Amino acid sequence: MAVNYEQMIHDLVKPLVVNPDDLVVKKLSDDGNIIAMQIFVHPDDLGRVIGKNGRIANAVRTIAYASASREHKRITINIESF
Repeated sequence: MAVNYEQMIHDLVKPLVVNPDDLVVKKLSDDGNIIAMQIFVHPDDLGRVIGKNGRIANAVRTIAYASASREHKRITINIESF
């Protein structure tokens, strides 16, 4: 069963932001076993998505890592504002 990582990460992050229309999740590359993802949020929402000491970002990454490991893949997630 193939997982749509863009949709999964979008669904995880959307309830956290105040400006959900500015949320963009992109797959940068899918080189076999390594998937690179990029999350773009409104500058006002960057702190909400990262969380105190990066706890929210780490939680999102942990869920994505667990999902990817079931398919024997690795995933990297970068969070930025635009």
